[in-house]
Order: sequence, then structure tokens, then C-alpha cells
Amino acid sequence: MRISQFLFCTLATFGSIAGASAETLKNLASQTHYHGIAFVKSGSAELLLATHQGLFAVSRSGEATRVSPVHDFMGFSPDPANPLVYFASGHPAEGGNSGFLRSADGGATWSQLSTGLNGPVDFHQMTVSPADATTIYGAYGSIQVSHDGGQSWAEEGPAPVGLIAIAASPVDRNRLYAATKSGLMLSSDGGNGWTTFAFDGETVATVAAGGDGTLMAFVLGRGLMRGKDGAAGDWSPLSNDFGDSIPLHIALDPANRQHMALTTQKNEVLESSDGGATWAPFAGQ
Repeated sequence: MRISQFLFCTLATFGSIAGASAETLKNLASQTHYHGIAFVKSGSAELLLATHQGLFAVSRSGEATRVSPVHDFMGFSPDPANPLVYFASGHPAEGGNSGFLRSADGGATWSQLSTGLNGPVDFHQMTVSPADATTIYGAYGSIQVSHDGGQSWAEEGPAPVGLIAIAASPVDRNRLYAATKSGLMLSSDGGNGWTTFAFDGETVATVAAGGDGTLMAFVLGRGLMRGKDGAAGDWSPLSNDFGDSIPLHIALDPANRQHMALTTQKNEVLESSDGGATWAPFAGQ
């Protein structure tokens, strides 16, 4: 399967589960695509999944309940400083671009903080800096940055060629990583310029940064790799037992550094309790 075949999907039909209140995770996977994942920091659900049809809370029993209005969430990031705050971008049900959105109640309601620069924007890649939660990055043709929590935006520089995902450093708000079709790229100046950080010439399908300085990247042909923020040569393999599944979105549990979850291009939701060494279907999916 070529990288272009699974990284870019067409807009799904909103009507298929527009009236749904609850689904099984298995049924949800057959009706939409996942464009973000996060651990729930409050409430009884375990995970949040950002989809073409809205935001779904997934319980340990495998029940998936939509907690938001119907909305096509193409970009999705939790606020590391507030357990009830999430940010998103994408398309409203009636079409067009939504600009930059914020929810302050766990994803139930959303408001547009900004249209973004040259917007309304549709950030497919976005990340909130764990080092400074008021610093947020989004990709919409170029790399845009906000230093006031998403209310105003400025252009920093061009997005790396073949951009797939971005992740902000947990210790430096100006340090940004980009997973691309030709390596893991690094910007030390907030997205203004880019250099190759690791895996030169290889396809990096996703990247995530943990609060303890851990970097996670999935590299085609290598598998899931673990590195350290700012240490280009310090990488070790974690797992390459995904078969033909390709992790696209990774969530690191802020309450347990060994606990993580991910989604794949096949709409699988997998979970690890040993720091990424072994993975199993979440809720027996």
C-alpha cells in the first residue's frame, strides 16, 4: 500500500451515524475514519476519538458515544494544562472549513476562537506545546503559530514537504517535530526552518512527544521507535508487530508513562501497558 493511499482519505458521509447516541467501537470503525485520539482526563470514558462524524468517548467496555455535535474533526489536540479543554479544526456538517475551535467542557460544545491566518483554516496537523499551553501550531499550506491560546495566528514558514504529523517539544515551545514521507524533521525556531532530525529518506507515519521528554515515532520498515527530545541519535526499537497496520495517531497517558494508545489506517484502536513494547486491541475490538 502506498503512503498516499492511507494518509489522505475522502470526506465521509455525515448521514451514516448522524443520529447515533452510542455505538460499539467495532461498528464505529466501519463507518468513519479516526483523525485524533486522546486519553480522557475527567469522566468515566477512557479514550476520545476525533472522527468525520464528531468526537466519540470510548469506554473500557467498548461502547463509543458521541459527545459533540456532528462535525468533521480533521485536527484534534488536548490542552496539556486543562483536563476539560480540547482544540480542533476541520469542517462543520454544512460544509466549508471551521477555523480553529476550542471546547472547555470535554468536547461537548465548541466555539471558534479564530479563523486562522488566510482562513477559515482546516488544520489537518496541529499540536499544543506541553512546555507552554498557550503556544499552538497548525499546518494549513504553511506552519502557523499562536502564542495566545489560539486567538491570533501568524505564519512561521513553509510546511516540510510530505508532511504527515507534527508534535511540539515538551520542554521548548519553539521546538517542533514533523513526521514526513522522507524523514523526521526538526524545527528549532517554531516552524520557520527545518532540518532532518532522524530517519533520513524514510517514511515516518506519526510522531508524539511525552511530558517526560520521550519521543515516539512510527517508521515504515522499522516499526515503533522511541527517542529523546533533542537527541537525534538516541533511538531504540519498541515494536514492529503491527503487520500491515500503520499507526497514524498516538496518545500518551499523562497519568501513566507506560500506558498509551494509538489508531491505525485500518481504524484499529490499540493499547499498550508496557511503554509500547506490546500492543493489543482496546476493549477487545
